[in-house]
Amino acid sequence: MSYYVGNNPQDVVNGIIKRYFYGMRRNDDGELFLVRSDQLQGGEEQTVTVNDLGTADGNFPDFEEGIDFLDGIDEDHNFLYENLRYPQIKWDGRSILYYVDPTDGQLILRISEGYEYPQNISAEGY
Repeated sequence: MSYYVGNNPQDVVNGIIKRYFYGMRRNDDGELFLVRSDQLQGGEEQTVTVNDLGTADGNFPDFEEGIDFLDGIDEDHNFLYENLRYPQIKWDGRSILYYVDPTDGQLILRISEGYEYPQNISAEGY
């Protein structure tokens, strides 16, 4: 039996409403990138960088865990925050996999199913 001062591990897990972070961006060539981070896994590869290096006035100031943000670009597709890495941010409690169908270019969403992503077909994400 284990005793805890404060929250036990199950309380921490239950307190995380939206476990998965999804960030979407395009590079200068128009290539689409989507990052998925599992907040319970931890580790270096699960770290989310919201703002790239730059002056403070170009940073996105309102990042908050669990709050979706889909307004990082205006109607002319200009970035509202110069340093914001992901102009579209979504949180979800489900493990969702997105991929582009190579036959017709449709963006496909899979919930709790695996998908083997093709290797070496795009530019480096970061």
